[in-house]
Amino acid sequence: MAATQLAASCRFAAASSTQSRAGRRTHAAFVTAPAQRLASVSSISAASSLAPAAAVRAPRCRAAAAVSVRSEITYVMIKPDGVQRGLVGEIISRFEKKGFKLVQLKMMKVTKEVAEEHYKDLKDKPFFPDLIGYILSGPVVGMVWEGQGVVWEGQGVVKAARKIIGATNPLEAEPGTIRGDLAVQTGRNVVHGSDSPENGERETALWFSGHGIVEWEAHMKPWLVE
Repeated sequence: MAATQLAASCRFAAASSTQSRAGRRTHAAFVTAPAQRLASVSSISAASSLAPAAAVRAPRCRAAAAVSVRSEITYVMIKPDGVQRGLVGEIISRFEKKGFKLVQLKMMKVTKEVAEEHYKDLKDKPFFPDLIGYILSGPVVGMVWEGQGVVWEGQGVVKAARKIIGATNPLEAEPGTIRGDLAVQTGRNVVHGSDSPENGERETALWFSGHGIVEWEAHMKPWLVE
């Protein structure tokens, strides 16, 4: 329905713009051909009344066309140190305030199999055993956030979430990011976020196997993007 309305709006804007140009040509005839003035007045009036609408609607059409309708998800996990330090509410709030939509949430004790599968790309690193031990040391909070595929400054929700989280090393993370504000060491950096749309899908399937995501309609989008 929204796509149909947008298309109709854009067609109206294009037609209005054409009529506006026709109005300008009519105005030229009005000036140079006095005998046709009475006939021209009604044409000029009608075209001019449509011109402001075209001027307003055309930019909205361009802005809407720049926003993809493709949905993108990212998996975010509050690690054991974040849970133990009571940062769950603070971290969730950061994503909600940005305008992300929460579509899955669960507190859980991690199994070794799931932890090793999640970090399989680091399996050959010397710190891998310690990393797995750290993730198994306490409960974690897993969540899935959704957003438009192109949001806020042209970024997808995965990329935007990574900016909110900050650099892996908290000492290199920007102030205002989660890690920049709440962590001091890489080995205790509070939170994980998917690093690509593909991993967002993979990690969601791993951590919420058999559950999927919760489908619900958020009404904040018109207040976030045009």
